[in-house]
Amino acid sequence: MKFEIEFLAVGSSSRPGDAIIVRYGDPSAYELMVVDGGTTETGETMVAHLKEQFGDHVWLRHVALTHSDADHASGLRVLLRDIPVVNLWLHIPWNHAAESRSLFADKSFTDDTLREAIRQEYDIISDICDLAVAKGCNVLYAFAGAVIGPFQVLSPSRYAYVHLLPQFDKTPEPDRDELQVRSMWLGKMQRASLFSSLFESLTAKLQNWVNETWAYERLRDGGVTSASNESSLVLCGDFGECGRALLTGDAGFQALSWAASYAESIGIPLRDFAIVQIPHHGSRRNVGPTILNRLIGDIRPVGSLPHFAAFVSAPANDDTHPRRMVTNAFIRRGARVIATQGAHALHRCGYRPRAGYVSADSYLFATTVEEYD
Repeated sequence: MKFEIEFLAVGSSSRPGDAIIVRYGDPSAYELMVVDGGTTETGETMVAHLKEQFGDHVWLRHVALTHSDADHASGLRVLLRDIPVVNLWLHIPWNHAAESRSLFADKSFTDDTLREAIRQEYDIISDICDLAVAKGCNVLYAFAGAVIGPFQVLSPSRYAYVHLLPQFDKTPEPDRDELQVRSMWLGKMQRASLFSSLFESLTAKLQNWVNETWAYERLRDGGVTSASNESSLVLCGDFGECGRALLTGDAGFQALSWAASYAESIGIPLRDFAIVQIPHHGSRRNVGPTILNRLIGDIRPVGSLPHFAAFVSAPANDDTHPRRMVTNAFIRRGARVIATQGAHALHRCGYRPRAGYVSADSYLFATTVEEYD
C-alpha cells in the first residue's frame, strides 16, 4: 500500500509538540488521517496545510490523539472545528473513574464526583469531545487491539490505562499502597510537574559534554518519564510492500515494552520498520539500549548504511531536543535520523514527490553528547 507520513513543524524554543498527517492508499482514491494536533497554533497551520495540499473540501477518515497532554491535543480543537472528521480515537480520562476509583487516595470520592473532578482538569479533551459530538464524528476508544485505518494500536491496554490514570499529574493523588498491591508500575514512572520540566531545561543550559564513540554508548536504561507519557498510543502501520511504520507519541520504556510484547503476541515482526518515530522529541528519558535493541535492532558495524528512517518532532531553536545520545543510538542501529526543527518532514513510498519539497538533511553521528545526569 502506498503511503506518506508527514511530521509538521511544531513549536519553537522550549515549546514542543507533535502533529502528523498520514496519507494512504491508491493516489486516485487515498484516505487521510491525523495523529496528534500539536498546539493551538499548530492546529491553524495543519488546517491550512491540509487545504493547500489536498483541496478546500479535504476531510479525514481518522484522527488519533496519542495522549492528553496539551502539546499534542490543543490543535485538534481547531482541526475538528474546520475539517470534517469521520472517526476520532482517543482516551477520555474521566470515563474511567469507576474503574480506577479504588486507586485514588481520597476514599470519599463517588464515581460521579471523581468523574467530575477529573473532567474539570482536562478541559482541552472535554472541548475536543464536545466538538466531535457536535460535528457528528464517531468518538472511539484507542486501546491495544483497535484498528485505525492501516494502523494497529499496540499500547496501552485498557487495564494499563486504568492503572496509569491515578498517576497523571492532573488527576487527584493516587493511593500508592493500593497501586503497589495491584501492580509494580508506580516505581517505573512519575507524576509530571512543571518544576521537573523547568529543572531539565535549566540543567540543559548548564550541560556538560562528553565524548562518545560508536562502540561506547552513553545512553542508559532506566530513564523515567511521566505516567501520562506512558499512556501514549503506540501505533504500528502495515503498508505491505512499502513496509511498516511505528508511531510512538511520547511513549517511554514501559509503553514501548508493552507495545513490543503485544506485537509479538499477535505476530507483528519487530526490528523490521521502514519508518520509526523517535519518542518524546528525542528525550533520553524515554528510550534505552535494551528497548531499542528489541524494537529496532542491535548495534550495526561501523560504516553500515541506514536501512530505515527515524523522524523526531523537535522545536526550532531548541538546544535540548533531540538529545545527541538518542540520535546516535538510532544511527548505530541503522536509522537515517531526520528532525523537524522548524520545517515539515515527509516520508513517502509510492506517491510522486510534492512540489517544493527537497531531500531532508539527516543527523550525522555526534562525537560529543550530553552527559547523562
